[in-house]
Order: sequence, then C-alpha cells, then structure tokens
Amino acid sequence: MNSRINRRVINEALYILDTKSTIRETAKIYNVSKSTVHKDLNERLYNIDIKLYNKINEILEEHIKTRHI
Repeated sequence: MNSRINRRVINEALYILDTKSTIRETAKIYNVSKSTVHKDLNERLYNIDIKLYNKINEILEEHIKTRHI
C-alpha cells in the first residue's frame, strides 16, 4: 500500500482517538469522503496496526450505540 495512504489512515485513527470525532467529522478534516474514512478505518487500519484498529473500533461502536438513542 502507498505510504501516503498509510500515513493518512494512521493520522485519521489518531485524530479520532484524540478527539472522539465521528467518521463524518474526520472526513471533513482530512478532506476525503465518508466512504474513504470508513474503508481506511475498517479495512486498511486492520492491516496496518491491529492494536490501533481495536481501539478505534471501540470508539466507532460507541458512536453507533449513541446514534440509535
């Protein structure tokens, strides 16, 4: 995978970890689509850093739970 994409994926993950922002908010910050952020965090991050993936997955699951309230 392209090193530029790897950097973007890690930066998106670290941003969400620090700010607890949503996929939509992160997409605006990084000027990419929501679909790109979703793919970055659910597919690419898994292959790059499994521990970071697990942390991000917890945050995203929490967002899904609160969205349905």
